[in-house]
Amino acid sequence: MPMKPGSTKNLLLRLDPDLAERLQTIAEVEGRSVSEVVREAIAELVKRRRRDKRFLRLLDENLARHRDAIELFRDERQ
Repeated sequence: MPMKPGSTKNLLLRLDPDLAERLQTIAEVEGRSVSEVVREAIAELVKRRRRDKRFLRLLDENLARHRDAIELFRDERQ
């Protein structure tokens, strides 16, 4: 189900203690919250993936597998 514009979703994120400490340091140095830094990093990852030909190929393959599975279930219901 799509989220309403402007709403947020809470996620639990488990990090290696060293990475968590580095993340906290980045946030403190930049005067931002850890959440802001994480949101920025995730947004950048998503942006890169949208241009990544390998990822897009894998996505197409994954979608094709799901379409095949949906058709199998539809066939069984009839």
